[in-house]
Amino acid sequence: MAKRFNVNGACDPNRHYMVNLNERLQKIRNMVDDGEYFAINRARQYGKTTTLQALTRFLRSEYEVISLDFQRLGSASYENEAAFASAFANELLRRGSDFPEGIRDKLHIITKRDGNANSLQSLFAVLDLWCKEAVQPIVLIIDEVDSASNNQVFLDFLAQLRASYLERPEIAAFQSVILAGVYDIRSIKRKIRPDEAHKVNSPWNIAADFDIDMSFSVKDIANMIDQYENDYHTGMDIQEVSQLIYNYTSGYPVLVSRICKLLDEKIAGSDVFPDRKSAWTKEGFYEAEKRIVREDNPLYESLMGKLETYPELRTVIYELLFNGKSIPYVATSPYIKDAAMFGFIRCENDRAVISNRIFEAVLYNNFIAEEFITSKMYDAGERERNYFFVGGHLDIRRILEKFIETFEELYSQEDERFLENVGRKYFLLFLKPIINGVGNYSIEPQTRNSERMDLVIYYKGEQNILELKLWRGNAYNQRGEAQLSGYLDYFHLKKGYMLSFCFNKNKKPGIQEIVLGDKLLIEAVV
Repeated sequence: MAKRFNVNGACDPNRHYMVNLNERLQKIRNMVDDGEYFAINRARQYGKTTTLQALTRFLRSEYEVISLDFQRLGSASYENEAAFASAFANELLRRGSDFPEGIRDKLHIITKRDGNANSLQSLFAVLDLWCKEAVQPIVLIIDEVDSASNNQVFLDFLAQLRASYLERPEIAAFQSVILAGVYDIRSIKRKIRPDEAHKVNSPWNIAADFDIDMSFSVKDIANMIDQYENDYHTGMDIQEVSQLIYNYTSGYPVLVSRICKLLDEKIAGSDVFPDRKSAWTKEGFYEAEKRIVREDNPLYESLMGKLETYPELRTVIYELLFNGKSIPYVATSPYIKDAAMFGFIRCENDRAVISNRIFEAVLYNNFIAEEFITSKMYDAGERERNYFFVGGHLDIRRILEKFIETFEELYSQEDERFLENVGRKYFLLFLKPIINGVGNYSIEPQTRNSERMDLVIYYKGEQNILELKLWRGNAYNQRGEAQLSGYLDYFHLKKGYMLSFCFNKNKKPGIQEIVLGDKLLIEAVV
């Protein structure tokens, strides 16, 4: 059976193309050897389950591994101690361990909910006995722990784990405990109702820091693609493709695999890319990137759901995207914690930045889509759409000319503060219907700030660089021109564009051409 790229559920090395996990598994193994209790908290579809399954196989030569999935317990299991203990014992029995003598019978008793026989205390008495009599040290792994983390009985379970940990080595206990999920167990207080918050007493303050990077590096991606290349011999430039995928995903595991899956199963064999050789190229990558941005999937749904659930988080993301606000990455801030925990942001030079270009484009599209129906700017771009194409090419100059005309007509009477905050969004609203379905755009992360943002517009294999900026005087503008010229060198282009938002009364809206060396800069002033 041929291997495939997988984005649904855990990866199997016999069936799927995978990165080599041995290095990170060894790092986790070191924590287990040291007897650490810890939590693996990563965003949705970040490879947690795949890592845990591989870890289970990795540890079994020297440890007895109990690997459970709390999603199997069901909501009724958290009604009280008896229900939880019974469900937990049933899961242990279901996995069919080779129990020491008497342990199986004791677990069966707990499943029957007989009086106090299945309290947490009774459950841990059995677990402690199992740890004492086991031939090998026992490692407890619990996946999808989020499904339990807003229930008081789960907090009591954590408290018992903590007590067992603190009593080592006088009393036999698990060698290591690993909990995996999205939510940080140490922030569990925020998931308990206010009237129950007083019941929480640091149930997991024994947790060791888990700092192991689970994202994919360029080397990881190249290793996975190399396996594919050995099977299909496309002749691709593995390093170039791997670097492109990393640049747009920042190594977010499911995004990496999804782009590869699109290249293999959707792009290859299409009208434009008839075979694998033509698909696994820079042009094929940009087609896959366009598709992954505009598709609907559970990961995007989860992200957008979090924006609705956490209004403050929505504000942070909006400020990063549209206003280029520099937000310090303060790990103790609830908003930063939430944004990082759910995968929206990462820390770069002590600042919060959007995690990757794919998420950034999806978030831009989501915010802009909220205004499609009511936006006059979007309507103008849609109405004039055919005017912006000349000989099958996208004419950026025409887009800028029409945007200036429309912007002046609709918003010339608005105050400066308002326009500074919405200028970029209005241009993206204007651009979206023009390139929709065929083209795409991305924001260069290193250029985004409150005064400048570089937009790369892709259309049918062509790239156009457009700098969006606020006018801060001639000197500043000249520096911007020099920066854009350098950026054109990076993309090997001779023509670039600037859209300057100037809000002083003496401004002169319009288009001008600026020659800098061998480059032509076309600047539009609003």
